[in-house]
Amino acid sequence: MQEKIDDLRQRQETSYLGGGADKQAKHRASGRLTARERVSTLVDPGSFEEVGLFATHSSTLFGMAGKVLPADGVITGAASVGGRLVHLASQDFTVAGGSAGEMHSIKVAEIMHASLKTGSPFIFINDSGGARVQEGIGSLSGYGKVFHANVMLSGAVPQISLICGPCAGGAAYSPALTDFIIQTRQAQMFITGPQVIKQVTGESVTAEELGGPDAHMVHSGVIHFIADDDQHAIALCAKLLSFLPANNLEDPPIVEGDYSVEPNLALDTVLPAENKQGYDVRAVIESIVDHADFLEVQTGHAMNIVVGFARICGGSVGIVANQPCVKAGVLDINASNKAARFIRFCDAFNIPIVTLVDVPGFMPGVEQEYGGIIRHGAKLLFAYSAATVPKITIILRKSYGGAYLAMCGKDLDADRVFAWPTAEIAVMGAEGAAEIVFRKEISEAENPEQRRAELIADYRNTFSNPYVAAEQRLVDAVIEPAMTRSHIAKALEYLRIKRIPRPHKKHGLMPL
Repeated sequence: MQEKIDDLRQRQETSYLGGGADKQAKHRASGRLTARERVSTLVDPGSFEEVGLFATHSSTLFGMAGKVLPADGVITGAASVGGRLVHLASQDFTVAGGSAGEMHSIKVAEIMHASLKTGSPFIFINDSGGARVQEGIGSLSGYGKVFHANVMLSGAVPQISLICGPCAGGAAYSPALTDFIIQTRQAQMFITGPQVIKQVTGESVTAEELGGPDAHMVHSGVIHFIADDDQHAIALCAKLLSFLPANNLEDPPIVEGDYSVEPNLALDTVLPAENKQGYDVRAVIESIVDHADFLEVQTGHAMNIVVGFARICGGSVGIVANQPCVKAGVLDINASNKAARFIRFCDAFNIPIVTLVDVPGFMPGVEQEYGGIIRHGAKLLFAYSAATVPKITIILRKSYGGAYLAMCGKDLDADRVFAWPTAEIAVMGAEGAAEIVFRKEISEAENPEQRRAELIADYRNTFSNPYVAAEQRLVDAVIEPAMTRSHIAKALEYLRIKRIPRPHKKHGLMPL
């Protein structure tokens, strides 16, 4: 028996070395952790149970016959993170460049299904040169299995992708099907690389310009977090998991503690005296959430809207807020898409949504109209209307036109709508409205400028204040800014057991 045990240990040791000590050393020298180091850094010590250590390919063509690929280039298994069960896969770049063959992808898909069976989050650490070309269509079939599993897990358990190296070709579609993507500074992700683009279009572009984290954060909006390195990516993943439930049948975790809801007087002076002047809405967010702890999502994309996770009295919430210091907080195509996707995630995983409103409307312009602002703006309307989690809206300042509705007004089934005394709720700003309503009266006045100012003030006093909306029950209460956290906390407690019946149907049709 001892001989058999020794043989087992030798086989394990060989597999643990991946592509070999030399390749692992080279990998570390590039500033990256190995596949197993990434797993051990993420999970609780001693909790990882590996599955499929001795799995291997069955290919015999193009030099693959008899070629040993330890764990077939991907480590899969279950572990705990912060004491909570997760399933994960970590590609090993030292083994055939982390290329995904059929068995490689079968292992990933199987651990994903185990995640679904147990109702636990799935984490995929990507570091792969793409499909294993020696296996031909088998590698494509494997990709298909992973993509299908991504869709089966979607909305049932959280899925998080870490891009810690190359993620090229079809491999990039699996992260795109997950809920959150964390990309390191050392990683690139693209469908067609610079060489192919050069051949087909004649355009010259570097891998970093094409698929680096800045490109995907700012331009494509594909990723959600940028990490400095592997350790930072893993820390972000662990923090993100701390806000999320294990699955769609559970509520988010509660962090026990002694939480204050005393008035925060800083909120009484957070808004500029001039109503057209910008300010950073994150100052408001940090003043109403626990310990000013806010995990912002997609910080560099569509910066005119802010989304992210926080806690109020220990319970997770999703925050959606217009950002007045960027494009005056206007809603455009990218902002609508960014917010709609975040809202859909929160609704799928039972996370209440707190919306902070200071919006002058939708972005005007030919580019926006041709780009489909009608369709993309409708996604935001759809996402809020379809959401059944507690929805609390606070109107801070401007809330004009269709954007008033799109930011979860009462008519989109918001459970509570609070307004600060500074709120201006109207079809449009007083200046524009006066020009339309009183055009003739202004033009015929002895002093048109003086009359215009009088009529603007009259319109603002009549319509652009929260009390008109409160009279019509479109605002539940006008509140002191300092008391905002207290009102939200109370509303969340009352709405904790909220239930909403919906019409029986397979699913609604979002205007994609």
